[in-house]
Amino acid sequence: MAPKPEILAAFEAAKGFMPVDEGLALHAAATEVAGRLGLPLLEVGTYCGRSTILLADAAREAGTVAVTVDHHRGSEEQQPGWEYHDPSVVDDTPGVGRMDTLPTFRRTLYRAGLEEHVVAVVGRSPQVAAVWGAPLGLVFIDGGHTDEHARADYEGWAPHVAPGGLLVIHDVFPDPADGGQAPYRVYRRALESGAFTEVSVTRSLRVLRRTA
Repeated sequence: MAPKPEILAAFEAAKGFMPVDEGLALHAAATEVAGRLGLPLLEVGTYCGRSTILLADAAREAGTVAVTVDHHRGSEEQQPGWEYHDPSVVDDTPGVGRMDTLPTFRRTLYRAGLEEHVVAVVGRSPQVAAVWGAPLGLVFIDGGHTDEHARADYEGWAPHVAPGGLLVIHDVFPDPADGGQAPYRVYRRALESGAFTEVSVTRSLRVLRRTA
């Protein structure tokens, strides 16, 4: 089921990097698994909440919740001097001067009318994963894109995907000319583990189902 026009409009208006076709694929996967399993949907890498809108909408329809994990200090490529740096999400409080996407994220959810359907966890993914104890219907990995961070996100969260649940990985580029390889290596690792099979491919978005 496609998102309602107001949800799609909120997604397109939100600050972020996910294109519409990948967003629709994420929403479809989240809607299917939330309706089938009724378990929480979790994303690693909130940024300003663009993809959170889609997960929250799917969770709302199924009567479950979306959980989103981020330290809100920005990933490597979002720091000053890098390609994806946005000075509008820097905390200009004297003595701080660091990235802080949390206020923008909160405004995104408020404008979309989805605040009550989201649990926002402010912290580093490996630390949160280490204390997480509940099964998840979907895990969406879209955090830091270094090998260290992508590997930690996979190792920390993939074990929590319930049987029949989905592991979704963003920015998977088989050709190094198209982008960084860390998410691709995690994607290959998931397939080679024998625990996941591929369900769909939409540009750089891969949807895998836990089968073992």
